[in-house]
Amino acid sequence: MRIFGIDPGTQTTGYGVIDLEGASRLSYVASGVVHTSKDMPFPKRLSTIRIDIIELINEYAPDVVAVESIFFFKNAKTVIPVSQARGVLIEAASSVGLDSKEYTPMQVKQCLTGFGRADKKDIQIAVQALLQLPSIIKPDDASDALAIAICHARMDLSARQLAAGSQIGNSALAH
Repeated sequence: MRIFGIDPGTQTTGYGVIDLEGASRLSYVASGVVHTSKDMPFPKRLSTIRIDIIELINEYAPDVVAVESIFFFKNAKTVIPVSQARGVLIEAASSVGLDSKEYTPMQVKQCLTGFGRADKKDIQIAVQALLQLPSIIKPDDASDALAIAICHARMDLSARQLAAGSQIGNSALAH
């Protein structure tokens, strides 16, 4: 399964692509950022983000898109524009026929480190270790996007294991 992770932003949107092979082997495919100028009109920034993300999705052909959700924001001035960018990103995935899954920063941190309040450096180290990379991915937005993709891989695997277990349990009960 190929997973396209996105760390939404209006000036910098991070992306990270990983493959989940077999039951749990993760491998790095690509990462980077989509930039927009703060001097651009906001609608043009959203359009640029959408177009660039669709091009990347078409290039990497993922099976699913995982996006960071917003559940708390320190700066009230940025929460609405970032939410609008998230909406554009989710719509972009849908427009090319992909499902998108959303994870809070706390879920991502918990999933990668076992601690929901881990700091950014801990997440970067976890991404590096889990993908067996020679160094920490830069910039931070790209590393965060990879963390979101890894979170989805782990959460999806857990959900599939639970579903398989309940099917076995249900068939055993039927006999």
